[in-house]
Amino acid sequence: MPVVAAAVCPHPPLLVPEVATGAAPELDDLRAACLAAVESLATADHLVVIGSGFPATYESEAGGSFGAYGAPGVRFGSGPAVLPLSLAIGGWLLEQTKAAQLPRTYRAVMADTPPDACVQLGREIADSNDRVGLLVMGDGSARRSEHSPVHLHPRAEIFDTTVANALRHRDLDVLKALDPDLAGELQAAGRAPWQVLAGALERTSLSGDLTYEAAPYGVGYLVASFT
Repeated sequence: MPVVAAAVCPHPPLLVPEVATGAAPELDDLRAACLAAVESLATADHLVVIGSGFPATYESEAGGSFGAYGAPGVRFGSGPAVLPLSLAIGGWLLEQTKAAQLPRTYRAVMADTPPDACVQLGREIADSNDRVGLLVMGDGSARRSEHSPVHLHPRAEIFDTTVANALRHRDLDVLKALDPDLAGELQAAGRAPWQVLAGALERTSLSGDLTYEAAPYGVGYLVASFT
């Protein structure tokens, strides 16, 4: 059975209020958009969370912790805190929604995974006997302004806008064609996960809804739902 719902979210640690502390209200709109998108996954039978990191698969009990970001009291999962940041934010978001009780699998993909391999992984995820809900974690370019983690790049906003429009209009060909070298130069961590999404959505008729598009800290953040 193909993917029955999908959500795309970024993974800044500041999404966790205990990490952001006094700055938490600055991301209220982004946090709300992420939670609304993730809530739509509750109609699935099984969840797959995709994010960047050393290639690995983790099961439902895998833990996530934000101790490294100044919030040691924020953790989830019954097992050791082994999830990389992208998957930990995905798991944390799930824990705040009706989808929290569903079985889940986490898949980490390297940032430089070739596009064809990403698309094939998406097809494999969709080739399941379960009704799959897919949560795709990925930031846009980290070079959107002079105050970005890395200095401004003239192509950063164009890249993020291209991805935003592809998500809004469910243009899978555009997502598949994203250049990994350019994405690496722009420090866009979402490129590989977005291409996994493109493969997973091929055999579905889900339509996209882009609900957030901004770069509040010089990093492109996009939120979308596919239902």
